[in-house]
Amino acid sequence: MNKENIILASSSPRRIEIMHQNGIYPTIMPADVDETIPQGSEMQDAVMYLALKKALFVEEKVLESNHNNPVIIAADTVVYKDKVIGKPKDRQDAYDILWNLKGEAHYVATGVCILQAGTSIRHCFYEITKVFFKDYTEKEINAYLDTPEPYDKAGAYAIQGTFGKYVDHIEGDLNNVIGFPWNRIEKEYNKIFMNHK
Repeated sequence: MNKENIILASSSPRRIEIMHQNGIYPTIMPADVDETIPQGSEMQDAVMYLALKKALFVEEKVLESNHNNPVIIAADTVVYKDKVIGKPKDRQDAYDILWNLKGEAHYVATGVCILQAGTSIRHCFYEITKVFFKDYTEKEINAYLDTPEPYDKAGAYAIQGTFGKYVDHIEGDLNNVIGFPWNRIEKEYNKIFMNHK
């Protein structure tokens, strides 16, 4: 993977940290887009749609300031159980989400879009992980909701944070649940740019 000239279309500390752990120090350009998902979208379509929207937003800004065709990586994550669940609107919403997920399995889908600004290279894909929660009490949910952690997370929890203790087990990639399936991203990146040499 070429470690130069990469823009991450996100200010998520978790996504930035995963890139840093892999020796990549991208330019950070968060995408300020409306994250409303089209009605009736499947989870994999919803996350790819939002990842592409973020990547295109950053591409437009980059082309205005005439950067030299950087590669933009954008991602979006949702939780799915009976319906697509994004970030909670408020404390009550966060409570309802966590109450609905307890003692059950749900899916976490992350969509990723890799594009090279000003070229025809546009590649979106998704990764899905199944997460199994333990049973927890009303009191435990409320204690968690007293922390700032759940409010900017899809599904109102962070698996790598204090809520991790309520996760029984997962099937799939842990980084995907954190919001950035690195192994898959690297594989897809190498595939795209091998084909475009």
